[in-house]
Amino acid sequence: MSIPRFILYYFIYTGVLAGIAIALPIIFPDVKLLANKFWLIFGFLGGLTFVAYLLAFIGIKRNPETGVLAIMGSIAVKMLFSMAFVLIYSLNHKGKDLVFVFNFFSLYLLFTFFEIYGLLRNLRHQNK
Repeated sequence: MSIPRFILYYFIYTGVLAGIAIALPIIFPDVKLLANKFWLIFGFLGGLTFVAYLLAFIGIKRNPETGVLAIMGSIAVKMLFSMAFVLIYSLNHKGKDLVFVFNFFSLYLLFTFFEIYGLLRNLRHQNK
């Protein structure tokens, strides 16, 4: 998958996720489904996923034999920055915030699945 195609699909995917996040409080008004800083989490993970994909894509194109290492490196960088974000958030917001945990990890997994899908499409084209 080329960079322009990834960007197009990424913005569509991010728009769908944002639409779902906007619709959830409207559909379930009595239940707190989004954390207080949900859009900060969404923007952080969205930007981090975009940067991680670009790093892995450049690593795959530079040396296709070590493409898997580039993918693993980008995932490791994304995980480290995400853990730092959770640490900073939890230090600044005292108390148990189970909604934050569900929001963060669901967004983390959704963005990571999309990133890995895009990267695996690049590796599939190399095998043909």
